[in-house]
Amino acid sequence: MDLVLIHGMGTTPVSMMLLRRRLRQAGHNPILFGYYPTFEGLHHATARLVKLIDRQIDTRHYALVGHSLGTVIIRTALGHLENRMPSVCFFLAPPMVACKAAKFFSRIWLYKLLTGEMGQLLAVDAFMASLPMPQVPTRIYAGVGGLRHSWLPFGMEANDFILSVSEATGRFEAEALKVPSSHTYIMNSKLVFNDMAKTLEAIAGTAFQH
Repeated sequence: MDLVLIHGMGTTPVSMMLLRRRLRQAGHNPILFGYYPTFEGLHHATARLVKLIDRQIDTRHYALVGHSLGTVIIRTALGHLENRMPSVCFFLAPPMVACKAAKFFSRIWLYKLLTGEMGQLLAVDAFMASLPMPQVPTRIYAGVGGLRHSWLPFGMEANDFILSVSEATGRFEAEALKVPSSHTYIMNSKLVFNDMAKTLEAIAGTAFQH
């Protein structure tokens, strides 16, 4: 199956290389998509993603894989993918709500400079609440590898150093897979890959039956 892999903010497509290799070894065709929050806005990145899907992907049967901000780009793109929706989506450490970290850093000029419009939007409650969820099977992976202590920013709440589990899952916490990983490296988790491979196998089996 074709899969589009979209990295998170502050990283590059290189961060998805290990996951791409594992997916390729499993018989899939993973394609990396890069974007540049310092230099482009959300709608420009979304338009490029849609163009890539239309030009390079078998839209009859494909998957979208996003890490962190990459999931926001995916959710924004959904409204432009009528009649060619993915078969399944995988969200790795997604900000499902305007998170505390984004609200804190959005006031700092260097963060504004480096993350541009997209970084600012992560701190806007109304924007994050307006993003649609895929109307296809969607797996959410929330990191729980962060430290917990009463004097730390997340207190005793499970977190990945950047997002709390509640921020990464929203109303879907019951169905999300908790991963003993940090936010930055969750895409390298073997647990995540194994679950993705199992889900892709089940999706492919369903498609074959039809």
